[in-house]
Amino acid sequence: LLTLSLNSQLLVSFLKLTCSDGGLSFDSPPAMTRQDSAAPAGSLSVQGPSNPGYNTNPVPVPVITQTDTRDKWSKKMDFLLSVIGFAVDLGNVWRFPYICYQNGGGAFLIPYIVMAIFGGVPLFYMELALGQFHRTGAISIWKHICPIFKGIGYAICVISLYVSFYYNTIIAWALFYFYSSFASVLPWTNCDNAWNTENCTNYFLKDNVTWNNYSRSPAEEFYTRNVLEIHKSDGLSNVGGVRWQLMLCLFLIFTIVYFSLWKGVKTSGKVVWVTATLPYVVLFILLIRGATLPGAWKGVVFYLQPKWEKLFETSVWVDAAAQIFFSLGPGFGVLLALSSYNPFTNNCYRDAIVTSLVNCLTSFMSGFVIFTMLGYMAEKRNVNVEDVARDKGPSLLFITYPEAIANMTGSTFFAIIFFVMMITLGLDSTFGGLEAIITAVMDEYPEYLAHRRELFVLGLVVVCFLGSLSTLTNGGAYVVKLLEEFGVGSSIIAVGFLEAIAVSWFYGITRFSNDIKSMLGYYPGLFWKVCWVAISPAFLAYIIVSSLLKPAPLQLFDYKYPDWSITVGYIIGASSFMWIPIYMVYKLVWTPGSLKQVRPSNAAILNCQIHLNSVFHNS
Repeated sequence: LLTLSLNSQLLVSFLKLTCSDGGLSFDSPPAMTRQDSAAPAGSLSVQGPSNPGYNTNPVPVPVITQTDTRDKWSKKMDFLLSVIGFAVDLGNVWRFPYICYQNGGGAFLIPYIVMAIFGGVPLFYMELALGQFHRTGAISIWKHICPIFKGIGYAICVISLYVSFYYNTIIAWALFYFYSSFASVLPWTNCDNAWNTENCTNYFLKDNVTWNNYSRSPAEEFYTRNVLEIHKSDGLSNVGGVRWQLMLCLFLIFTIVYFSLWKGVKTSGKVVWVTATLPYVVLFILLIRGATLPGAWKGVVFYLQPKWEKLFETSVWVDAAAQIFFSLGPGFGVLLALSSYNPFTNNCYRDAIVTSLVNCLTSFMSGFVIFTMLGYMAEKRNVNVEDVARDKGPSLLFITYPEAIANMTGSTFFAIIFFVMMITLGLDSTFGGLEAIITAVMDEYPEYLAHRRELFVLGLVVVCFLGSLSTLTNGGAYVVKLLEEFGVGSSIIAVGFLEAIAVSWFYGITRFSNDIKSMLGYYPGLFWKVCWVAISPAFLAYIIVSSLLKPAPLQLFDYKYPDWSITVGYIIGASSFMWIPIYMVYKLVWTPGSLKQVRPSNAAILNCQIHLNSVFHNS
């Protein structure tokens, strides 16, 4: 052993204890000398000394056997489409175009690309590699990386559960619109419906209409007063009753989700051939139609016209970082789960580059689809594009775009395919989010769930459905906004930050590089190592600090969230993140042995690694 100072020795000993399964190492490959009696199906069974603790005596080379009963993707495209379907979600259609024009138009592409290259894509690649190498979900994987961080896996599952509580409600809204679109005259076209008020103004059909602060378009009143019925709620203090129409839509959504996931990747891998490809067909059709509308190019110019002075604003870079993180989706456990069903030698590096590129290009293309329509609306209203581009978030999809469609030739057809696209985009992300929970929990508790997947998935879907009921009330949109901001928001970014730190600093970047070498046959380049160790964690820390220093005020329509609801939001966020320190304390208290631990000899580790490689490459 090296002679160390007292403080350094205590620190290193502490980290070796807490990371005894994976070990803290920046200069050696992983030591697979632990036999895990609860290893998930398809994992390696490593037979060695009965005492896995480190000691100073030479450690015999373990005999590694492979019991590979884990499910695998039927085809490589099943995996790629599943990852693309998860990453390309509703946010690509509504969030990116709005953030792009708000933050400098074409100039925004510079911080967006920079943040993607140095932050988003490296984290995306890291998760794909981790899942493929360790072949397990977001909880069990920490047994092999650094057990004291296992709480990250539980936090990921809780966050994914919160996402399912509100995200599927948005899909249910889209299904409601889809059903309403089967009419010769779309119901959000005029002001002659029972839900309309005296403020309803159809400026498309009237000349010289005066638009004031109280005026509401037919599309806005259809969304707020017929779909949501939000006027019957006073806010979070009185959300009202459950909308049975939306509950029926949500039930149909979860029925589709269940029968897509109940048999594992064998079934979900087939479903995504439709749900992941259909949105691109619809986007292309809408792009061609939008480009032929009068005023379309006004919208395109507004979308891309660069405002270079915006590059000197910190908020623009923060928005770019947050957008690429939430768009690619590292930290949600989905990439870990999906890649864990890959063959060991699958080229996850190429997959990361291809899927990231597809995701970013889809966001960019969606901007053209949205802004050609906004340019058309501005032309019809005889106003500037910025006057019709005020809506953001779901309002862009449920008010602005449907309004433009309603005033086009063939409006019924375009409305139907638009909401089919929204439903399929949402379903793909739901498949990924719930698969992350399913894989994580089943891999952690195989003795109870290995042969009960159908029942477990059914129970999970029922829990998600019941948890979503509050979002189906008259004030459900307020709950959706609260969960989106606090249930995910900073919590998932903090989880992603700790995950990057745990892998790069505790597990060791050299050890992680050796893992990639054993799968791909070559080491990751210096660029990736620098990103994993320093740039990507700094990228996430930058988002967290910026959001804490300048929290955005929470508001939906004209409703400003009261202070007590903000407190509730922080409690929701803490309820997921708290699993990390709780498990750390548990691990420190209940782990036997002293702090004086040393690792086995490098020769034994190397022999183990060589044997491991031969098992996989010869299988």
